[in-house]
Amino acid sequence: MVRGMLLELAQWLSEDFRGFSVFSYITLRAVFACATSLLIGLVAGPWVIRRLTALKIGQAVRAYGPESHLVKNGTPTMGGALILISIGVSTVLWADWSNRFVWVVLLVTFGFGWIGWADDYRKVVRRDPEGMPAREKMFWQALIGLVASVYLTFAIAAPDLAGTWVLFRDWIHGGFTMALPTRADLIVPFFKSISLPLGALGFMVLTWMVIVGTSNAVNLTDGLDGLAIMPTVLVGSALGVFAYVVGRTDYSRYLLFPYIPGASELMVICAALAGAGLAFLWFNAYPAQVFMGDVGALALGGALGTMAVIVRQEIVLFIMGGVFVVETLSVIMQVTWFKYTKKRYGQGRRIFKMAPLHHHFEVSGWKETQVVVRFWIITMMLVLIGLSTLKLR
Repeated sequence: MVRGMLLELAQWLSEDFRGFSVFSYITLRAVFACATSLLIGLVAGPWVIRRLTALKIGQAVRAYGPESHLVKNGTPTMGGALILISIGVSTVLWADWSNRFVWVVLLVTFGFGWIGWADDYRKVVRRDPEGMPAREKMFWQALIGLVASVYLTFAIAAPDLAGTWVLFRDWIHGGFTMALPTRADLIVPFFKSISLPLGALGFMVLTWMVIVGTSNAVNLTDGLDGLAIMPTVLVGSALGVFAYVVGRTDYSRYLLFPYIPGASELMVICAALAGAGLAFLWFNAYPAQVFMGDVGALALGGALGTMAVIVRQEIVLFIMGGVFVVETLSVIMQVTWFKYTKKRYGQGRRIFKMAPLHHHFEVSGWKETQVVVRFWIITMMLVLIGLSTLKLR
C-alpha cells in the first residue's frame, strides 16, 4: 500500500525508532502540512511575484468596475498558482496516498485550477478583461463536477475503494436507480434525527451543485485585496475539524454524525490549504502585491465544495460560507432584475449600486480595507455557528 512520502519514511524508521510512530497521527501530520505549505508560500512568494512581473502577467482591470481599482491595473495576477503548488507539495509529503478521498479532492482542485489558468491566460496574454467565455468555462466546470459527483456518490456510500466500484456497477445494472446508505443522507444541522435520503441521482445532483456553485461563489468574491482568501482559510479549517470527526468511529458516534471511513485524512489537505492561504495573504493584503486570479479562486472553491460533500456538511458549508453565498446572490439578483426591468420598462434598473456586493459597499463610501475586514469578521462568526453544529443537535 502506497502512502505519503514522509509518512512512508516515518513508518519505516519507526520499526527501529519508536519515536517516529507519532507521524501516524493525523493531527500531527496536519500541523506539519500547514507549516510546510505556509513555509513554501512565504519563501517562494517573492520569486513568483518577480517572475509574474517580468513576464508582464498583470491584471487587466474591468472598465466598469470601481474607479478606485484603476490603480491596480498591471498588478501581477495568477498568484493562485503559488497556493496550488503549496497545497500540492504539502499534501504529497504528509497525506496518505492510498486514501480514496485525497486524490479526488486534489483532482477537483487542480482541475478547476486549470480552468482558471486558461481563463487568466487569455486575460493577460490576449489582453481581454473578460477572459474565457462563460459557456466554455461552465462546460469544463460541469464536466469535472460531474465526474467528481459520480465518483463521490459511491465512494461515500461504500466503506472502501473496492466497494465503490461494486456499487457503481450495481447502479448501472439496476437502471441508474439506487438507494444509498444513511451515511449519504443530507444532514440537517441543529437536529439530531433529521436527515434527507437523496438516492444516487439526487446525491449526484446535489454534489455537482455544491462543487460548481462553491467554485464560482469564491471566484465572484475575489474582487478586493485579501477578501476571498481569509474566508477560504477559515471555512477550510472548519471543514478539517468536521473531517476529523466523521472519519473516526468514536467521535462520529458520540456526536451523532455518520462515520465516513477515510474522511479524516482530509484534515491534512484542509491544513495545507490554510497554510497556503495565509502565506498568500501575506502578499495579497492591501495593497496587494499579487492577485489570486481565477486559477486560485476557482480551485479553492472547488476544493471547499468537494470536502464539504465528503464530510456530509453541505448545509453547514452554506452557513459558514455565507459571505460567498451573499456575494453570489447579489450578482444573480442584480442581473435578473436588470434584465427584467429592461424588458418591461425599456431601461434596466439596479438593486445594488454595483455587484458583487463588496463593490456596492465600496461605491457607498466604505474603504476597501473596511469592506474586507468586516467581511472577515462576519465569516468568523458564521464559522463559529457552523462549528457549533458539532454539539448543538
